[in-house]
Amino acid sequence: MPLNPVIPSTITVHLGTPQSNAENVTVPFVEYVKNVASSEIYPTWPESALRANIYAITTYALNRIYTEWYKSQGYGFDITNSTQFDQAFVKDRAIFENISRITDEIFDSYVAEQGSVQPFFTQFCNGTTSTCDGLSQWGTVSLAERGFTPYEILTNYYGDNINIINDAPIADVSESYPGTPLRLGDSGNDVQIIQTQLKSITRNYPAIGFTALPSGIFDVYTEEAVKRFQEVFFLNVTGEVDKATWYKIKRLFVGVRRLAELNSIGITIEEASLPYETELSEGSSGNQVRAIQYYLNVIAYFNNSLNTLPIDGVYGADTLNAVNNFQQFYGLKVSGVVDRETFNKIREVYNSIIESLPPDYTGGKAVLYPGYVLSVGMRGENVRNLQTYLAAISSYIPSLGNIEVDGIFGPATERAVREFQRLFGLPVTGSVGPWTWYYIAREYDNI
Repeated sequence: MPLNPVIPSTITVHLGTPQSNAENVTVPFVEYVKNVASSEIYPTWPESALRANIYAITTYALNRIYTEWYKSQGYGFDITNSTQFDQAFVKDRAIFENISRITDEIFDSYVAEQGSVQPFFTQFCNGTTSTCDGLSQWGTVSLAERGFTPYEILTNYYGDNINIINDAPIADVSESYPGTPLRLGDSGNDVQIIQTQLKSITRNYPAIGFTALPSGIFDVYTEEAVKRFQEVFFLNVTGEVDKATWYKIKRLFVGVRRLAELNSIGITIEEASLPYETELSEGSSGNQVRAIQYYLNVIAYFNNSLNTLPIDGVYGADTLNAVNNFQQFYGLKVSGVVDRETFNKIREVYNSIIESLPPDYTGGKAVLYPGYVLSVGMRGENVRNLQTYLAAISSYIPSLGNIEVDGIFGPATERAVREFQRLFGLPVTGSVGPWTWYYIAREYDNI
């Protein structure tokens, strides 16, 4: 689930309590909201009361999906129809006409705290046979009869510090786990998410010890924090974020931030900001595009069925054609868009090529990008290669400094990388991803 919420196209409902052996049904999200509203409230109520309740019903379901409340526990559904745990849903029930009309108008709106992005935990009860700290369904009727607007009704129960987010995007929502374990050298939004969550969890579990600013790069400090997390919570200690570790981190994060409670701490807009575009398409530009172009060029060099393209950072006709050809050859949906699935496949194919090459293979004088981000604390032959190239380049760019070729990515190597990035107009991160490696290798090849 992305950090910025979307309205899902569908929702999967378990027709019973969470652990019961009951049927799962997948229905359009808008039809789910209509069904619950027709089961929970009365169509004869004032329209302001109906709208306030439908906002609460919609937002409650979105909170369950956003937090992956059940998916993170290993269940194959988003929500139950048990009012003991969630809200009522009756398979194949009739829908009231006015409830259907109102839902069609507002199902893509939800309640959020001011300054936060996630759907608020809009707990509610009927207010007669059961009471709770949240919204009283029958209480909304008396408030509506007194002239309260839907927003005023909601603030009466959930406080003044809420907004109604309108026109949220509608999209298919898959599980948040990226599909393959995250490990040392990986980079991207998934790494950023894990780092953000580990930092938040560290406040309650100091032994985890992740206090760095999330960078989106899985460095040695992230690996050590993951290992400590796995030790604390009795997981297999690998330093890699596999599916079990991913959802344990998410479950703890949801608990620490109380995202499924009325007094949620919330996820701020800044925390929800991700460093990488989630999709690249025609018209995109920048270093992410350069990285894709680099990967595709290397793949095309070893696969004559594909075509090479300029590495210019512009997603134009050449890049579109190359992406389409890649998707077609590898059995993906041909869209010309580099989404998560396409990017993961590009990385998978690239890495398989790198792993299959002879140890001393070079495309030019420099070896190909090793397939993972090099950063401070790393060791090994790829770091040694990087230092060799930088040391050679420093003969005519002395501001890079003296680089010892020892295979240890230490402060001097980081300073040299930062200076190279500054001089060549690259993001100054001190880490070496595909585009920085490409420019360093190009300069080395030209010596």
